Amino acid sequence: MDQGAYQIRLSDKGEGGENKPVNSKITLSVIKADVGGFVGHSSVHPALMARAKESLSRADKEQLLVDYHVSSVGDDINLIMTHRHGVDNPEIHQLAWETFKDCTDVARELKLYGAGQDLLSDAFSGNVRGLGPGVAEMEFTERASEPVVIFMADKTEPGAWNYPLFKMFGDPFNTIGLVIDPKMHQGFKFEVHDLIDHKKVVFSLPEELYDLLVFIGAPGHYCVKGIYSKTTGEIAAVSSTQRLNLMAGRYVGKDDPVMIVRCQSGLPAVGEVLEPFANPHLVSGWMRGSHTGPLMPVGRAQSTPTRFDGPPRVVALGFQLANGKLVGPQDFFADVAFDRARAKANEIADYIRHLGPFEPHRLHLEEMEYTTLPDVMKRLTDRFQDIGD
Repeated sequence: MDQGAYQIRLSDKGEGGENKPVNSKITLSVIKADVGGFVGHSSVHPALMARAKESLSRADKEQLLVDYHVSSVGDDINLIMTHRHGVDNPEIHQLAWETFKDCTDVARELKLYGAGQDLLSDAFSGNVRGLGPGVAEMEFTERASEPVVIFMADKTEPGAWNYPLFKMFGDPFNTIGLVIDPKMHQGFKFEVHDLIDHKKVVFSLPEELYDLLVFIGAPGHYCVKGIYSKTTGEIAAVSSTQRLNLMAGRYVGKDDPVMIVRCQSGLPAVGEVLEPFANPHLVSGWMRGSHTGPLMPVGRAQSTPTRFDGPPRVVALGFQLANGKLVGPQDFFADVAFDRARAKANEIADYIRHLGPFEPHRLHLEEMEYTTLPDVMKRLTDRFQDIGD
């Protein structure tokens, strides 16, 4: 159910009002997809949002979900769901897949741009991973107070989370809790995925800080997938790492990643989690997924990228979990405290746009292999000659 009015049902009761046995762990799943832009690649049509909510409401009545919230950023629909079925659950993933298929039907009726573009197959195979939608999921035991922040981005790639995740969980100049909170002082473990060779490695911070930075400083190749507390072993953050272009073998749009971060009580405070976005960092994406630009923190009302299909946007929605119920959201980046970050992002956008098709505004050649560049190179192959001594 949508929690805009902060509706709270704190207990599940069976017939006669007795408490039903409940799995002690909750799963928080965020699954997103672009199934049609309105207008162009700028936003989601209200009819698609209504269809997504209708689809999840039916599942809620069937008790598949504990709770849900449907949101959007740019042209991406984000399904935020709580349930007790664990990560990678086929029923939950099928629900998301069917919801996106239903929304695609609406998008086609309205002739929206790129209808169904993130759905790379017509057949669901038990899991949406590899089929186009982005997925971030975590399973944990709900604490006495469980604040979480859901980050949703548009016009960028999964590596966009590398810098802020490092700042949140590895940089004491951002997160003072790493210095003064005994529950955080031992540091965190970073699970890093190699998106090209499909491998993973875990780094322990702070002792392997420099080793970590060697890899995550190349966000187009290596991405932080998950972060775990060294004190408790609990999962603290998880991101989506799906690369649409690598799955499809052609340009089908940027990945527009999502991320879940748990906060407080041995984890970074909410303010420490939001602070990295006060200074916009450069990410890959923007127009045609082929440019570098600043990641602008915005409230949902400002999450419609228009200038050169951008700049890239990030929205942060905060929830309190109460027995699996999503109490919220709080639209964090709507705060005036991020006005200067938006002004700086616009200034950076002014500067870098003047470079047009020149690097570093246009992405480096490896990232351009899914555009028209290979066709141009193939056509001109015979015209390249050896340079003599």
